[in-house]
Amino acid sequence: MREDVKEYYGKTLAGSEDLKTDACCTLEAPPQNIREIQKKIHPEVSGHYYGCGLIIPQEINGLRILDLGSGSGMDVYTLSAMVGKDGYIVGVDMTDEQLAIARRHREYHAEAFGYEQSNVEFHKGYLEQLDELDLEPGSFDLIVSNCVINLCQDKEAVLKHCHRLLKEGGEMYFSDVYSDRRVPESLRQDPELYGECLSGALYWNDFHNLAKTCGFADPRLVEDRPLGLNNDSVIERIGHIGFYSATYRLFKIDGLEPACEDYGQAVKYLGGIEDQEQLFTLDKHHHIEKGRLFPVCGNSYRMLNESRFAQYFEFYGSWDQHFGIFEGCGSSLPYDLVAAANESSSGGCC
Repeated sequence: MREDVKEYYGKTLAGSEDLKTDACCTLEAPPQNIREIQKKIHPEVSGHYYGCGLIIPQEINGLRILDLGSGSGMDVYTLSAMVGKDGYIVGVDMTDEQLAIARRHREYHAEAFGYEQSNVEFHKGYLEQLDELDLEPGSFDLIVSNCVINLCQDKEAVLKHCHRLLKEGGEMYFSDVYSDRRVPESLRQDPELYGECLSGALYWNDFHNLAKTCGFADPRLVEDRPLGLNNDSVIERIGHIGFYSATYRLFKIDGLEPACEDYGQAVKYLGGIEDQEQLFTLDKHHHIEKGRLFPVCGNSYRMLNESRFAQYFEFYGSWDQHFGIFEGCGSSLPYDLVAAANESSSGGCC
């Protein structure tokens, strides 16, 4: 299956227009600052982009970032402009054709972004075998990935390597495809469905449990959308299963609890984060308005207090008294069943 995926993305697909579903496509337009950066991306790089969602979190200036499944380098080069000359981006991919495109434009983008030297590098490797690359444990502030973990057969190995490579307080912020039930093994062996990011998708609850097993105790859903299966052949084979593109953030913070426990704590956002000056989004259910006291569970308190976001918040409360679990911390399908209204008229793949 690994060789099938390499063939599909290295030779079968000439560009995003050849994809048969929108699973590996970005439907919504990126923010203005990202659009301005991407205008400077070399056309060969952007023309071989197969991402399924914007995977750039807040406050990344100066960070050391690892991009899993970096492909032609679209996200790597976008991130390289955002982290500045003091930041650094490492891309990992297994496809020779994609890596060749990414590598030959390093100096082009350094010049485009005004750097004396490139702040990116690319490695050939498999995400299940990151331990075989020259990557120092605990050396990354952030790990990103854009619709590629579903293409990995050993997803547990990927998540364990990510946990090992992150610094304490660092995070994995990534977009991928998930299903509303487990995909039958017969469909997992279909090369086209696998290459289209469908049959390799994890059942969402299996992903939550797997993330916890690998050290990410409290996975946070940031945003999601249902996928459109607009190909009759694909629908006939796998249309009975619901698929979603979802962005998660997983913090490496030791001792997080498996649920949202209430200790009477709160935070106040002070502002100062670019593009989120008035409203900071931690995840889909935590939109924190500037200047207003915001009750949080113990895990959210720690995610903000023990990460790069701490300087932008005031923290209130202690761990002296426990009030039980926060209402709504349940176990039902976390994704929206229909696309947001403003996505219905969005453009095609980037």
